[in-house]
Amino acid sequence: MPNMGLTHFDEGGAAVMVDVSGKDKTHREAIASGRIYVSEQVFNAIAGGTAAKGDVLGVARIAGIMAAKRTSDVIPMCHPLQLTGVNISFSFEEDGIAVETFCRCTGQTGVEMEALTAASVACLTIYDMCKAHQRDMVVSRIRLLEKDGGASGHFVREENCE
Repeated sequence: MPNMGLTHFDEGGAAVMVDVSGKDKTHREAIASGRIYVSEQVFNAIAGGTAAKGDVLGVARIAGIMAAKRTSDVIPMCHPLQLTGVNISFSFEEDGIAVETFCRCTGQTGVEMEALTAASVACLTIYDMCKAHQRDMVVSRIRLLEKDGGASGHFVREENCE
């Protein structure tokens, strides 16, 4: 099976971890986002700080940071990175909560997967902390918004690109 130019497969089609040892260390950043759709009751409990399990967004922030730091433990072909910064912010929107994550490092490979993992886990943590009140919450729109650094340079998601 040809590898079709995909870097995580060898010529025989077997999965491999890309060797980045020959790449220069450069400053790299990535921004990702996600969203969780919640009921009005859950929205008000989170916004008002009255959720039964406590500070939902505080716990989700810590979980997202921890997830970014451990991305290579759950995504098999990701390299372990020494992150130099992770930030997670939340915004209340009409029918849910938007999550935005920012990851930074100086290294030989990018931090896109760390930012995406942080956004995913932050949303999932909100779900976990509120599932007793609502089981049909929806986690959605996990996506890379922007990345910079490395050979591929700067990427910015187009505004209406789903």
